[in-house]
Amino acid sequence: MTVIITDTEGAWRMADVIWVDGGARNPKVQTLFQVADVDTGVINWVNADLVTHIVPRC
Repeated sequence: MTVIITDTEGAWRMADVIWVDGGARNPKVQTLFQVADVDTGVINWVNADLVTHIVPRC
């Protein structure tokens, strides 16, 4: 799946999801995404609050 991430300054980027981590209280709730930026290839963890769109695979 691919996600659109908007940071606190309003800039956005697109990233491919590598891993999804669930919350401690409810593991089915996605709280962290490990993503790879599609432009740079940089891999990092992103808080789910910064994800604005989820693009599912076809």
